[in-house]
Amino acid sequence: MRRALIIAALPLFLAACGAESVYAPEEQVQAAVYRDAGPASLTLFTMINNRSGSGAHTGLMINGSQRVIFDPAGSWWHRTAPERNDVHFGMTPTMVEFYIDYHARETYRVERQTVQVSPEVAEMALQLVQAYGAVPKAMCANSTSAILRQLPGFENVPQTWFPNKIRDAFAELPGVQTVVIRQDEDSDDNSGILTAQQQAAR
Repeated sequence: MRRALIIAALPLFLAACGAESVYAPEEQVQAAVYRDAGPASLTLFTMINNRSGSGAHTGLMINGSQRVIFDPAGSWWHRTAPERNDVHFGMTPTMVEFYIDYHARETYRVERQTVQVSPEVAEMALQLVQAYGAVPKAMCANSTSAILRQLPGFENVPQTWFPNKIRDAFAELPGVQTVVIRQDEDSDDNSGILTAQQQAAR
């Protein structure tokens, strides 16, 4: 039964988690590094279908010695946020806003859950996402949960294919702060938003 459910869900993941593997040059990555002044933290992004309530995609933002977004098999990109195997560097406030704006639209809402962690845990998370490698299609939740489970304090996150299961586990963490972003006026076709974002600076 469980196997049947996973197979049935694969088309949804394939539609939501498509991306190609890229590897930005070192000079671009170093030039883009952004360090946020806030406390060390992990932020889980869950893209949720407004009609069915099912999770469609998962992303993980890490704020440590630098701020990055691990967007496994995702389709968002920006010319000033160089990417290495699904890790986007240079995640300034503008880039984070762009990332959310790209995903939140009439068919999907974005749930943003943030929890403070020690600088050591944040650095461990940075190392893990950079070492993970390019994520195949349909494995956004699988890869994110595999990384989280290796971090102290996140051992109870289940290894799963389903974004909502990670979201539910995150909700149980002490001190988690949750924000739901809706942009119901935005068309489901977000290609125009992505094009427009490329004209903006960091």
